[in-house]
Amino acid sequence: MTEEAVNLTLSVENLSHRYSAFTGVNSINFEMRRGEVLGLLGPNGAGKSTTMRMLTGNLAPSTGSVLICGVDLLKNPDTAKIHLGYLPEIPPLYQNMSVDEYLRLAATLHRVASHCLESAVIETRHHCGLDGRGRQIIGTLSKGFQQRVGIAQAIVHNPDVIILDEPTSGLDPNQIREVRHLIGALATHSSVIFSTHILSEVENVCDRVLIMHQGDIVFDRKMGDIHQQQIHLDAIFTDLTQKHENPEEQRQ
Repeated sequence: MTEEAVNLTLSVENLSHRYSAFTGVNSINFEMRRGEVLGLLGPNGAGKSTTMRMLTGNLAPSTGSVLICGVDLLKNPDTAKIHLGYLPEIPPLYQNMSVDEYLRLAATLHRVASHCLESAVIETRHHCGLDGRGRQIIGTLSKGFQQRVGIAQAIVHNPDVIILDEPTSGLDPNQIREVRHLIGALATHSSVIFSTHILSEVENVCDRVLIMHQGDIVFDRKMGDIHQQQIHLDAIFTDLTQKHENPEEQRQ
């Protein structure tokens, strides 16, 4: 197996989802490699949430495939999800559990071996800045610490692909900075998809940006290339997502 194949963590091919009245995602294709942080951008209704639901196995595609570390998510979901960590926009927290109880549950659900479970919880707790919070009830934590717990449950099994939906939403500047540093640390051994509406977050965190509009991928480029060409990301976003927004007005 080539080094290129080993580093390929996610492969999306002709992925579509059709609702009864419209197409939410229209035959998209992209790949990710280990160490990449991909910023997923798009206006409301662009297809980002539908895409993430398909990538995490929470929504079956109408057509296409998702391979996670070479495992077909549709055909072998249990095996594929071993390589996947996911933080939805609203973290799936049990407010009455302690941090350690919750992380043990998450590790068990992610099939962490029993003899590795405690070390996985301790390591993840430290990695997410939760030292000293293990016995604290999640419902008593601040929003920033609850967000850290949400990220912790997504990475406790050391996944190869991590999908974070709006991980900095509602956080103060200090908390946002801490989450940025954490995402950078995660990217040393995993691929990270970071969905957000905040363009500055993508510029500060991501090394590649993908923009969706009306179910299509309309832009996919490395941040280094964007900076080299001295193009502002907000100008790109506005141009790609607004110029076809009102076709009736365009024709007048």
